[in-house]
Amino acid sequence: MLNTASRRFLSFTFRVSCRFNSTKSTTVLPGENSDLRGDGAIRRSDTYGSTIEQTYAGVLSFLRRNYTRNLNNVEVAVTGIPLDLATTYRPGTRFGPKGIREASVQLAELKSYPEGIDLFEDLSVIDYGDCWFDQGQPKTIPTAIENHAKKIIDRNVFLLSLG
Repeated sequence: MLNTASRRFLSFTFRVSCRFNSTKSTTVLPGENSDLRGDGAIRRSDTYGSTIEQTYAGVLSFLRRNYTRNLNNVEVAVTGIPLDLATTYRPGTRFGPKGIREASVQLAELKSYPEGIDLFEDLSVIDYGDCWFDQGQPKTIPTAIENHAKKIIDRNVFLLSLG
């Protein structure tokens, strides 16, 4: 049984390593004279790689990815849909995208388990920000969300929405 499990693991590792080339490392450790000391989400120019930052400070973005609306050479765009309608007593889903971003900051510098792959070495991922819509005009919200998503998808970018 151990032999079978080992073969499966090695087979999986080989398949994963063929897709992701994590041998290169573009993780930046900002030094005293670095231009990337803090707020890498808005200051980093490359959408690949990572910047190690303090988890309790800085601009919030999903997994500390670049916070931008520029979709040039981007493979994945993360966007929030802070929708909370028909709630009278305990609203909260509108805070979902912000909460997910806050929690993801703790995971930003960790490599995936168990293979130790750094997805951001091979995938260009950005945080596109939240979809804007008028909460006071509920009939227009579905169209606003569709138009927001269409802007991203029409550029042949994979959309990951939070909310």
